[in-house]
Amino acid sequence: MFKPITIKDIAQALELSPSTVSRALSDSYEINEETKKRVIEYAEKHNYRRNPMASSLRQGRSYSIGVVVCEVANSFFSQAIDGIESVAYGKGYHVIISQSHDAYEREVVNMQHLANRAVDGLLISMSAETKDFSHIVNLHEQGLPIVFFDRIIDAFETHTVTSNNREGAMKATQSLIDRGFRKIAHLANAPHLSITAERLEGYEDALRQNGLALDESFIRCCHHGGRIQQEVEEAVRYFLSLPERPDAVFVASDRLSMGCLSAYNKLAPKSEHPAVAGFSNSDVLDLLQPNFTCVRQPAFEMGRMAMEMLIQLIESRYPVYDFENVVLQTELMMPHRISG
Repeated sequence: MFKPITIKDIAQALELSPSTVSRALSDSYEINEETKKRVIEYAEKHNYRRNPMASSLRQGRSYSIGVVVCEVANSFFSQAIDGIESVAYGKGYHVIISQSHDAYEREVVNMQHLANRAVDGLLISMSAETKDFSHIVNLHEQGLPIVFFDRIIDAFETHTVTSNNREGAMKATQSLIDRGFRKIAHLANAPHLSITAERLEGYEDALRQNGLALDESFIRCCHHGGRIQQEVEEAVRYFLSLPERPDAVFVASDRLSMGCLSAYNKLAPKSEHPAVAGFSNSDVLDLLQPNFTCVRQPAFEMGRMAMEMLIQLIESRYPVYDFENVVLQTELMMPHRISG
């Protein structure tokens, strides 16, 4: 069984007191340079690593950050996590990632588990099913620093980082209008999510600016955020059953875009597929639908900024009352080739 070397082991080998070794490893001015050099060389040679549990007990910090996202396999969230880690490890923090899979119960359990592991703070993107925020509010009231990114709530004041969802949705819908489509449906995420309302507004803006009437029957919400493919298929079946079928669909999220394209491939011949534009940071959707137009979010930058903001909250010596709500711009990626 692997047993890491301890400060006591180093002290015994060098015939020093454990407190002297500890101070030498902390570069204390109380220890002379020659002793420091001996201790550090021995520690490096024997792969000594600081015990994070012991350090956290001494300093009241664990140097670990909890990250709660719907799923790591989602291209947007995997890129955001890369951004989070790019900051965290440079600042001496470890990242513990948990997936809610867009389920409320899973989110509650995950957050409680992370809090019990004494993380120094939480980075959260809300699950599609979460309507009751009391589990998050309770942790906030207990003093745990929390920053939201992408899917945010306003249950209390803190830093947030999001995309310009309204403008991104408007650009995606406008791209379909520019290609000649007029009967544009909208496949939306769970109604209560912050991103859902903003992207719906962008869709409506584009229709209004082009003199197109808003048809409420052309809007379908997926309350589970695409977690249950059957729900997405039911929405696609509904679009296919309409007397006047949509000739294009604006899809509101990465996971829903994949689910929507898969559902059309399963339920209708290629000749009956509408044009699709939607939010996605994936590179594989082009394979499913060559003329897919996507709105890309700056996921890496979002994760990086959220992590920097959280570390600022954790390391602040005084209570923070000024919070930033950062909104990043999206990018419209036109298809490489248009078919049909």
